[in-house]
Amino acid sequence: MRIEEDIKLDFKDVLLRPKRSVLRSRSEVDLERHYKFLHNQHLWHGIPIIAANMDHTGTFAMAKELTKHKLLTAIDKFAPIDEWQKQTKTVVKHSWVSAGSSDDDFNRLKATMKQVDCPFICLDIANGYSEHFATFVKKTRAAFPDKVIMAGNVVTGEIVEQLILSGADIVKVGIGPGSVCTTRIKTGVGYPQLSAIIECADAAHGLKGHVCADGGCTVPGDVVKAFAAGADFIMLGHMFAGHDECAGELFELDGKPYMRFYGMSSKESMEKHHGSMAEYRASEGRSVNVPYHGPARDTVLDILGGLRSACTYVGAARLKELAKRATFIRVTQQINPIYEH
Repeated sequence: MRIEEDIKLDFKDVLLRPKRSVLRSRSEVDLERHYKFLHNQHLWHGIPIIAANMDHTGTFAMAKELTKHKLLTAIDKFAPIDEWQKQTKTVVKHSWVSAGSSDDDFNRLKATMKQVDCPFICLDIANGYSEHFATFVKKTRAAFPDKVIMAGNVVTGEIVEQLILSGADIVKVGIGPGSVCTTRIKTGVGYPQLSAIIECADAAHGLKGHVCADGGCTVPGDVVKAFAAGADFIMLGHMFAGHDECAGELFELDGKPYMRFYGMSSKESMEKHHGSMAEYRASEGRSVNVPYHGPARDTVLDILGGLRSACTYVGAARLKELAKRATFIRVTQQINPIYEH
């Protein structure tokens, strides 16, 4: 047993210090990024925000809307092939095919990629520290040498390096910070998300890889802080939940409209997709009713508006410059109010 005593920080523990700026308007800020990926030299440009591959948010309706704003969507791994085939080329080009790390997942992935010309693959498991997962990433890279592969989740630099060397172009960062994730409660395992992003981005960038911050963003300011910490991409679940483009029925509770939102490791998800919760495991996700927010467009514009405004506060003319211009200030209390978007 050992104890690490250096301070680790979450989004709520910091603010960004404003700096002198020559920008006259938020409209002058460029939020698009241009990336070349390590293992296949694929070129991509757009706004690097991804709707999470949860069955509530990772829908084709969400992808259709986010594509209009040059954002990406990680489609739920249970999406049938015939639904993929109905999508336009533009939607497919802005979507991720998601998979776990089992033989069934790999076979489903191969069958989907055989029918769909999608450039992105998201390999998503709760514990990216398994040697089996690194082997699975190698197997996927060998099978799909021309695709962009994102793999995770992890929170420390050495495993980021292992996954990149195994074939991942992007490593997904985050264990336990999600709003419907209970891993920290059930297992005691986790890592403050801001520090995880900083440390993992440093490791990835040294190998010319990228990181995607996954989880913990509840307000636009958190998205800003994640990019400022060095994230190349950000995956959002809670902030995209409860919209017209999400899966699930709209219902009323105490006279107010809600939609159902749950973690993919929750009992509700396991029973829906696998028939039951296995006896050897515990649920590591919660189920909640989220307020209905209407069309996703309004939330997208709110997030992007917050990003542009933050860039003007620190003098960053482009999103690419935000991390270089950022100075974090530690604070001593929770700063995020209840956010209604």
